[in-house]
Parts: sequence; structure tokens; C-alpha cells
Amino acid sequence: MRFDLAFVGFGTVGRGLAELLIEKRSLLERVYGIEWRVVAISDIKLGSVVDEKGIDLSEALRLADSGRNLESLPSQKKGLSPIDVIKESPSNTIIEVTWTNIIDGEPGYTHMKTALSLGKNVATTNKGPIALYYRDLMDLARSKGAHLRFKGTVLSGTPAFNLFEGPLSGCSVISLKGILNGTTNFILTEMEKGDDYTTALKEAQRLGYAEADPTMDVEGMDAAAKLAILTNVLLGASIKPGDVKRKGITSITPQDIQDAKRKGERIKLIGRAEKEGDKILAEVSPTSLPLSDPLANVMGVTNAITFKTDCLGDVTVIGPGAGRRATGYALLSDLISIASTGLTFKKD
Repeated sequence: MRFDLAFVGFGTVGRGLAELLIEKRSLLERVYGIEWRVVAISDIKLGSVVDEKGIDLSEALRLADSGRNLESLPSQKKGLSPIDVIKESPSNTIIEVTWTNIIDGEPGYTHMKTALSLGKNVATTNKGPIALYYRDLMDLARSKGAHLRFKGTVLSGTPAFNLFEGPLSGCSVISLKGILNGTTNFILTEMEKGDDYTTALKEAQRLGYAEADPTMDVEGMDAAAKLAILTNVLLGASIKPGDVKRKGITSITPQDIQDAKRKGERIKLIGRAEKEGDKILAEVSPTSLPLSDPLANVMGVTNAITFKTDCLGDVTVIGPGAGRRATGYALLSDLISIASTGLTFKKD
């Protein structure tokens, strides 16, 4: 299969995929029968270029990493809007990696809807549109014979959804719980070492784990969006982030951390979801876990999920939840899934 790729967004995540495409070009062709070329790149800061003959991805990376405009690249069209790039580029697959907006999903939602309406595949790490409009987008993809893949919206490159398309095929998920946000897990880890919340947050910001405005992370909003995606895909729900009961970590004190420690427990920000009859219960909140729980021993910025399954009982996956290469790998894995299986994820 040949992918004619258009990048909508060419920041850290998009460039992570670009590096892997170049690095693994031979392996992709030899093992998976995948050929690729990049026919368009659009970025709000770096400009946009379209060329049906293909864009020099190595040169695009060099320019982007040095903060220079991409429109100096040889191309047939320049300066198009993201929507026009999606519509006018000779692409069959859109890499949608613009910023996350969990309020209304824009602009990513419109980008994805436009691409899928044209029968173009979409691979994305943008959790906003998937958390808010998962079923609508999947229905549109199926109606147009296109593929929508979004592995990187949860746990970055660490497997979650695709476990149930491969190694855990045939298993049903009864419930799930996980550490879905690395920033808060890092802060709680630092607090266990003796820092108060404010000091731990400042360290997270210094290291680049937390934004200047950390509200999305520390109030549990990011985790709630990820939990909504997991719940909709794996438990067949139709919830949005606002339906998730949510409490963040801002009220956790060093005393709380020490009290849990004395009981042989550890406080983690846990997202959990389960079916109760016809209802779905979904919640994000600080939880004191016994040290025998695998999640209790996940430290720093690492993420993890425990799936309770009908066939194997509890299955826990642990791995990085962020990073240029890890998140780029999620997109690469999505492309391989499209080429290898030709299947979209269906969970009824």
C-alpha cells in the first residue's frame, strides 16, 4: 500500500512521525509492503506546502526544527489553509496533529470530518475530537470506506486499544482503571519524596512536563478526556468528558501522602470506568492504592492501565504517555494497522 500523506500540524508529534518514517522506510516496505510520500504539510506557524510529486521530508524536518518557514521548499502550492490542504492535496491519508481542544474539538474536528467526507484516512493524536465525537466520526469513516485511527490519544505509543485488535482479540473489557496523565503522576511522585504541591508543580513546569497553566492536567480534565475515549471504544459507551465525575490533585497535601504511606498505600490520580447494568460509571479522582496494585508502583511521568477482562482477568500495560518519538510511533503504528488489516476499530 502507498500512503500519500498530508500533515495537518507539524509540531513535536508530527515531526516525531516524520523522523520514524525516514528511519524505518526500508523496514516498512520490506515487512509491511508500505510505501509512502508526503504530498502536503500545513502548520499554523511554519506555513503550508503542497506538491503531488512529493516533499523532501528530511529538508522539511531541518527547516521546522530550526523554526524556519516551510514555504521555502520547492512545491506546487503554498500558503493554503489547513482545510484547503485537506481538500486540494493529492493525499489519501491525513495526519491530524493540531492542538487539543476538549471544549468543542476544533479545529481538529472540522479537519477530520472534512478528510473523512472525502474518503481520506485519518490518523491522529488529537484527543479532543475523539473524546467528543467518536461515534459520529467512526460512522462517517465507515460510510466513506475510510479509516480513522487514534492510538496516540491515550498512552501515546504504549498499546491500549490495539491490544483488543491483536493480542487480546476476543476478550471483552469488564472495567478499566489507569494512570492517564503523566504530569499529575510526576507531581504525586515528587510529593512522596517530600515536596509540597506547589514545589512539585514548579519542578514539573521546569522540566517541561506541565504547562504554564496546568489546569488541564492538575484538575483531571486531560485524564477525563482520555477516559471518555477508552470508555466509548472499549465499553461501548457514548459519554463525553463532561460526563466524567472529576476531581484533580490540587487539594492533596504532603500529610495525605504520608498518611497513605503509613497504611502501605500510595495516592494516584486514577481514571476508572465500568458498566453497572445499563449505566456507565466513569470517574477521575485521587485514589489511595495498596502497594500490591501494579498501578501503585508506576512512578514519574509513566502511564498505565489495568483492564479487567472476561478471559484473562486483569491485564496491565505500563509505558510512556508522552514524548516526540513515543507519540510519533503511535501514528506510525496506526498507519501500519491501516495497511496490514484494512480494518477500522469496531466495538458495539
